[in-house]
Formats: sequence, C-alpha cells, structure tokens
Amino acid sequence: MPRSEVTINLGALRRNTRRLIALLDGSELWAVVKADAYGHGAVDAGRVALEEGARALCVTTVGEGLALRIRFPESRIIVMGPCDESDVGSTSDAHLELAVAQAPFPDGIPLHLKLDTGMGRFGMTELPAPPPNAVGLMSHFATVDSDRDFAERQLDRFRAAVAAYPHLEAHIANSAAVLRLPSCQFSAARCGVALYGLSPFGTDPIEDGLEPVLSWRSELGQVKLLAPGESTGYGRRFVAERPTWIGLVPVGYADGFRRDLTGAEVLVDGERRRVVGTVSMDSFAVELPGELLRGTPVTLIGDGLLAEEHARVACTINYEITTGIRSSPLRTERAFVDG
Repeated sequence: MPRSEVTINLGALRRNTRRLIALLDGSELWAVVKADAYGHGAVDAGRVALEEGARALCVTTVGEGLALRIRFPESRIIVMGPCDESDVGSTSDAHLELAVAQAPFPDGIPLHLKLDTGMGRFGMTELPAPPPNAVGLMSHFATVDSDRDFAERQLDRFRAAVAAYPHLEAHIANSAAVLRLPSCQFSAARCGVALYGLSPFGTDPIEDGLEPVLSWRSELGQVKLLAPGESTGYGRRFVAERPTWIGLVPVGYADGFRRDLTGAEVLVDGERRRVVGTVSMDSFAVELPGELLRGTPVTLIGDGLLAEEHARVACTINYEITTGIRSSPLRTERAFVDG
C-alpha cells in the first residue's frame, strides 16, 4: 500500500493560468510541462492549462513531446531542448515544433531559433537569417529574479535581434519575467513554475496572486519515547537531552523527501513540528509535543506549509523540491482534485 499521497489541485492550476493570462494582456501563454509538469503530472496539467487559454505546451525532450501528442492531437507542442538527428523524423511525423540552437537546421519542422542573450546555455551567439521553416525566435532570461539590470540588457539585445523579423513569433519571458518585467511581452511567454503556484522568487506565492497546486501528505507510522541520551537515525545526529517523543513518518529520500531536510518543519495534526535526525531512504523522524496516536496525519507540503520553506532549508529552489517527489502506486500515490 502507498505510504503517502500527492494531491494536485487542478482548480488552483486553473486560477494560476487565468492569472498569468491576465498579466500577459494579449500575449499568448505557453504552458511549460517539462519534467512531468515539475512533478505535477504533464497530461492533467497540460489539459487544464489548454482549457483555460494556454495556446501551446512546452517540453524539453522529443520523447516528452511524443507522449503528449497522443493525448493532445491538435495542440501546439514545442520541444525546447536539443534534438538528436535521429529524432528529426519522429518530430516531423508528430507535428512537433523544435527549438534549435545551432546550424544546420532541419527541414520539414517548424523551428524556433534560439539566441543566447546572456544565459550562457543553449543558443546562438548571433541570430542568422531564419530559414523558410522558422516560425519563432526565442531566448531565455538568466536573472529576472535576482538582477533586473542584467535582465534588461538581455531584453534589449533580444528586441534588437528580432526587430527585422516581425513575421515570426518572438518569445523570451518566463514566469519571473511575466510577474516582474512587463516590457518582456512579445508574441508569447513560456511559463512553468508560476502555473503550479510556486514562486520564482522563493517567497510566498500569494504575494504574486498564485496558489500552490501540490500537497503531499502521510501519517505517523510509529511513535516512541526517547530517554535522555538515546538517539534516532543514522549517525546519531539527534540525541535526546530530555525525555522526547518522536514520530516516524514512512517517507524518505527514495520518495523525494531529501536528506538535507533535517531541521525542516512538517505539520503533525496541523501543528508545525521539526524534522530531527538523519532522513533515511524510507523514513524520517519528527519531534512531537507528547505521545500521539499512530496514524496521526502529517503534511509534508500543503495546508500552508510551502515548498519554498523546504527549499530554503535545503539551500535549493522550490521546483527542485517538487520535481524530486517520486510518485509511484507502490509508494506514493498521486491524486487529482478540481477544487
């Protein structure tokens, strides 16, 4: 039986989609559903985003695009990652669009030429004359969440490069840019993290009118009393200084609850409690105020406990937290609600 459950609130995703479309003020929203929609389920997330007005789905690999094409036969699907030459045929057959970062450019596929304006990742240093099958010109921001001046320089370079090709779609904006840089709007914006109610700035999503979409819940599998001097977990990282009740939650780093989340908080019966000791592959310990019953509910993410909080403890970003959750019928179920 599964030992935890991830719940995806599609209603929240609907509202986030509408929020972003309103901010775009006429530019198209393209929903980024790569990496299984940041751990939220690409098929369901993509369906809801399209129903609410998104005009395309964006993925990283041809394989992701092919899987979605089966479910969305008429939708635009754009593959943003590099494509191996052996994938060109299947890309064309499935009517996928492809971002390209270097010549030679494949024929017979709608192409988005990618200009590197400062990200220092995939992209061309200079924009060549677009081939006849080009439909778009694109780039990607590096620092909207941290260095506005550099983002503005990227924007200026992109605007100058695409000015000669008004017949092609232009797109550079990500979630952070849509929320903080209105001048970034061209034909479309590629939004991922904000769709899922995760803040691109690591703050409370509600500050930008977003609702977290994912919740993750389990329960206490065992409760025990540690005497002074007794410990829990590998390496004895937590040693009780006084009689201490702990609860063992049957979720660990194999499920995506990371080893570096020692010290994070979870909700036990609605109250914040500290994770203590080393997180194991299949469990972690939480300090309790007293003896509680086995089966007492535990919220790992949700009910006001944000993925952003775990990210700060782990010194990472919120979408590494959600993409790391491993849904499996054998360990962690994923359920969808539309509330």
